[in-house]
Formats: sequence, C-alpha cells, structure tokens
Amino acid sequence: MRGLWLLLVLVAAANAERLFIGDQVIRVNVQSEEQLQLLQALENQQEWELDFWLHPVSTELPVDIRVPRSSVSSVMEYLTAHGIPYSVIINNLQELLDEEKAEMVENQMKERSSRTFKFTAYHPLEAIYSWMDTLVAEHPKLVTKQEIGRSYEDRPMYVLKFSTGGNNRPAIWMDTGIHSREWVSPATGVWTANEIAINYGTDASLTSLLDTMDIYMLLLANPDGYAYTHSNDRMWRKTRSKNSGSVCRGVDPNRNWDAGFGGPGASRNPCSESYHGPSAHSEIEVKNVVDLIQSHGNFKAFISVHAYSQLLMYPYGYTCKNALHQAELDSLGRAAVHELKSLYGTSYKVGSICNIIYQASGGSIDWSYDNGIKYSLAFELRDTGRFGFVLPANQIVPTASETWLALKHIMVYVRDHPY
Repeated sequence: MRGLWLLLVLVAAANAERLFIGDQVIRVNVQSEEQLQLLQALENQQEWELDFWLHPVSTELPVDIRVPRSSVSSVMEYLTAHGIPYSVIINNLQELLDEEKAEMVENQMKERSSRTFKFTAYHPLEAIYSWMDTLVAEHPKLVTKQEIGRSYEDRPMYVLKFSTGGNNRPAIWMDTGIHSREWVSPATGVWTANEIAINYGTDASLTSLLDTMDIYMLLLANPDGYAYTHSNDRMWRKTRSKNSGSVCRGVDPNRNWDAGFGGPGASRNPCSESYHGPSAHSEIEVKNVVDLIQSHGNFKAFISVHAYSQLLMYPYGYTCKNALHQAELDSLGRAAVHELKSLYGTSYKVGSICNIIYQASGGSIDWSYDNGIKYSLAFELRDTGRFGFVLPANQIVPTASETWLALKHIMVYVRDHPY
C-alpha cells in the first residue's frame, strides 16, 4: 500500500493536482444570532480562503468549514476570541483523499482484470459513460442512451431513457452530480439505473410504473466539473466555463436557472462557489436540460440529487413563501423518507428549501415547479457531516439502496396522481 501511495503522490504532482495537506474541516454549532453574524462575516472574508461546506444560515443548523492549513491557527483564534465553540471533524483532508484515490486505483485494476463494474466504488466519467453503453446493450428493449447536448468543454451529456414504448408518455426526470464534488450523487444514480433495469419485469410496482410512464436519468449533470474533480481538484463544485473579466472559472449550476435568478443565496462574485453566472441559463449544461424538458413537455416529476445533509426538499428556495402544493409535497416527502428510514434507520428532514436550509435563488427544482412540474423535489444524501463530500465508497450501496425506497415511493405516487 505504501508503494501505491507514493505512486499517487507522483501522479498528483505530475498533473498539478491540488492538494489539501493539513486542511481541516471544522464544525460550529451556532448558539446565537451574534455568532451567526460573526460566521457570516467570515464567509465574506477572502483572505483565509475558507470553503463553507455547510453555510451559516440558522442557529438550528451546523456550519461546516474547510480551513486551509495556512489559515487554521487564524480561524481558531478568531472563533476562540469570540467564544464560538467548534470541533474538528476532519483533521487532515488530504489523508481521506489519498485513501479514496488509492481505493479507486485498486478498484480500477480489479475491474480491468475481471471486466466487471463495481457499484461499491467511485468511477471517473469515462468509466460511467462506458458502463451506460453496457447497460443499454444488456437491456435493449428498455434502456436507450440519448445525447442531449455538449458541455462547455465539449463533453457529451447523456441521459438514460427507460421506456417500454409509446410516444411522449408522462415522464419522470432525475439528475445527479450537478455539483461535481458530491460524488455519492452520481454513484447513487448509477446504482439506481441498474436497479431499474434489472428489476423491470420482476418488481410489480416498478413494472406497472414503466408500463405507463418513462424515466429519464442524467447521471452527470456537470460533466466538466466532475472530470475536473478527478484530474485536478477534488473539491471543485461549479462548471468550468470562463468568466469574462475574471481569473476565476465556473458557475454554480444550481444558481443558474430562471427562477428568482440573481436573488438571495446566489453570488454575483465569479470567485464565489455560489456564483449565479452572467444570466439565467448561461451555462450550456443547464440550457441542455431546459431545452429537453421544454421540448418534451410531459414531465410529471423532476428530482435532483445532491449531497450532503440527509434532507428531502421541495420548492421554494428563492422565496420563503409556501408553494401552492406545499401540503401535498410535504406529505409526499414525509412518506418517502419514512420508506427510506425503514432500511437502515437513516433519518432525513423534510421541508421547503428556504425553510429547511436557506434562501437560494436560481435552483433547478424551483424552475421545474414554476414551469408546471408539480412534483419537483431535491435530495441531499448521506451523511450529516462526519465525512461530508468525501463519503467512503463502502457507503455508496447502502445510500443508494435506502434512497431507492424513497424514489420508488415518489414515482408510484406520481403515477397514481395524474394532473
């Protein structure tokens, strides 16, 4: 293993890969409005280059911050001076990333020798796209792969369409990986796509669903960002587009939709992780989805999968007012997470984006809801902060398995409640 680790270090150096040696992730449990304001001031302070994994938005929610090694002492002095208690949840981020990468390299060697695809591992973009071809080849009467457009860096964007026939049938949309560092999201999508394919014809509820509706799955909603997390910067979140007049690249693709665009919870600073972009749908990755949804015209559900925090959310994010169907969406969400919890006891919270986390403008499910797709929902998968964006691969299948129970409940409900 030591030889493999040294090889990884040399490869990282050759690729100019960003390292996080000595970076810590700290958790703050906010105890007052004054502490909340002090943390919000930290968020706007650029000198220490802090990366807020969970933002300071409420005294009821924890705040997780990745602190670069060079800023650790300054941040801890700041928190101590203001009487803000904190704990270190990840002592050295690079150690976790080294373990993750070593596990991936070992897995790739095993997959090459056995010519199999392991759902218990994380995979680069090329491996996921190749697996999609395998899935289509194994289930040609159920699954097709469709290119919906190209990314900024000219990568194809593929959806898997599950259909038993018919024209323009009512459909369910699901996307994963819109924020590229949330690796468990596309990994869950891959497992779910396989589950749908292998269980059609044996699972009664899934079979009856697919006999009347289609399912579309976009496994990599931000392919450039995802590729970049594997090659250069594991913590990259945004797209990879160039921003005019700025050295900072990328737009937050979940602040770029035409739903309260440019409002609270989105930044006008191109260097911010939540930069909304120059205009709504400026990001080709977003526009490709918008074009497909609008041209199809018969989507009945829109489900977007993120990580982390263990939440199931519905509109709105750009405003704190209740959606017209708030009561039904809340009831559906609570029933879905009840199913999810039945497998391993994993607890999820349910609510509107604005009320359960924070006001966030330009989000995808607000856009889909405002465009007539009543059942618009977003998951935040495991965990609640122990590993954050670096969830170990041995949690992929448990995460996907429990999430599938919630997804299936939602899909069957949508089938049984036409509108």
